[in-house]
Amino acid sequence: MIDLNADLGEGFGHWTLTDDEALLSVVTSANVACGFHAGDPSIMRRVCELAAERGVRIGAQVSYRDLAGFGRRAMDVPAGELADEVAYQIGALEVFARAAGSRVSYVKPHGALYNRTVGDAEQAGAVVAGVRLAAGTGGLPVLGLPGSLLLSAAEEAGLTPVPEAFADRAYTAAGTLVPRGEPGAVVHDPDAVVARAVRMAAERSATAIDGSPVAVPARSLCLHGDTPGAADLALRVRRALGAAGVRVEAFA
Repeated sequence: MIDLNADLGEGFGHWTLTDDEALLSVVTSANVACGFHAGDPSIMRRVCELAAERGVRIGAQVSYRDLAGFGRRAMDVPAGELADEVAYQIGALEVFARAAGSRVSYVKPHGALYNRTVGDAEQAGAVVAGVRLAAGTGGLPVLGLPGSLLLSAAEEAGLTPVPEAFADRAYTAAGTLVPRGEPGAVVHDPDAVVARAVRMAAERSATAIDGSPVAVPARSLCLHGDTPGAADLALRVRRALGAAGVRVEAFA
């Protein structure tokens, strides 16, 4: 059983990047950009409405405040300020989710913030603090890399940690993502992406960039919405998972 999530709403004004409508016909969870790395109020509202119509779970894709760098530039933000900014993004998306008859059901950091929280305890704790600030004592599930400090901090705070995998990203032997600036960091071959997705979902494993096996104990599988042909690739992945006997279902 695996959840399929995709980064959606990654546009701004007249500029669009993701095929939100097509992807929402395939995925079970939508990571909606909340305006800090991409997205604006109108885009957020439209994606929430489409997700609610199709029964897709809405998640807040929070990031550093970095529109120019698409949230992929390393930044040093004080923990208290970061917690407030995470809460702010969740709250903004919640308005549109509720207006669409749904709600924000989980939180996933984006880009540089996602990678930073793998090994930075302070930044991981700040993200969790922001989730608690926005969602109260009940909190929200948090998506992150298996073994990351973010998931440890979420669990310690009483939030549900949801480990995820990336079929189109290369892994190091340690189970972390190869930085995007390094050769081979992104898997471009559609056939390879589909095969990796099935292996990750069925066997919870992958082959690291050095050829060694690496455990990928994921409950959710990310399909990047900004990949060329992302919607067709996502459909291929979902069909291949079904053919392999893997049930596609949102995480609890």
